[in-house]
Amino acid sequence: MEKLNDTYLKVHSYESGGTVDGPGIRFVVFTQGCPLRCQYCHNPDTWDAKGGQIKTAKEVVAEVLKYKKFMEFSGGGVTFSGGEPLMQKTSLLPIFKALKRQKVHIALDTAGTTNIDETTLNLLDLTDMVLLDVKHLDDTAHKKLTGLTNERTLDFLNVLRDKNIRTWVRWVVVPNINDSAEYGEKIAGFIKQYPNVELVELLPYHRSGVFKWKELGIEYPLENVPEPTKEAIKELAGILEKQGIKTLYAK
Repeated sequence: MEKLNDTYLKVHSYESGGTVDGPGIRFVVFTQGCPLRCQYCHNPDTWDAKGGQIKTAKEVVAEVLKYKKFMEFSGGGVTFSGGEPLMQKTSLLPIFKALKRQKVHIALDTAGTTNIDETTLNLLDLTDMVLLDVKHLDDTAHKKLTGLTNERTLDFLNVLRDKNIRTWVRWVVVPNINDSAEYGEKIAGFIKQYPNVELVELLPYHRSGVFKWKELGIEYPLENVPEPTKEAIKELAGILEKQGIKTLYAK
């Protein structure tokens, strides 16, 4: 446990009883810092890597284990989200090791925006499942939407396939950006290359975080973009399902 006292993680916040970040009831650790600048981000307060609360790895593990009985009862576990948790992958490694010794189910909610090095591979060996945010399949559109290309995300997905890690692909549906039937067909064809992808989760773009942009003094780029309707989400899910892709979305 000495190493856990010497390892530090920048944490934005915790959430207990989470039901939308993987299977079962989950404890969610939102890490601080993100390299992406997604135009629809509802947590821009997680961007700054200098922000957040500094916690020892021991403190993080202890906080997670408080909810172990609830996790076990529901088939849940812990999800590390963000921000982008892989920005702190060196700090996450001893935390994951400690949690695996306690037989805690670990999910990683990430956009995969990291280099594939030994630390990445070692961390994935301790990860039970990945919730991978694929922002856009078109590289140019991805860069416009997030500020970075999708190259690292796709490389990361290839590693998940090679390691046969259980994966849910998350698709944030944004009107006029990635909500067309043609894009749905493209997603379906793409996912078929990855037998480790269990399902595609369709998440409708929402405006609940706009106030945070205003508080931070940042211009919100999607000011005139409406939220998609439930019917639109259902139609896109239907396109995937017709291609044999399992979907998850709020009905």
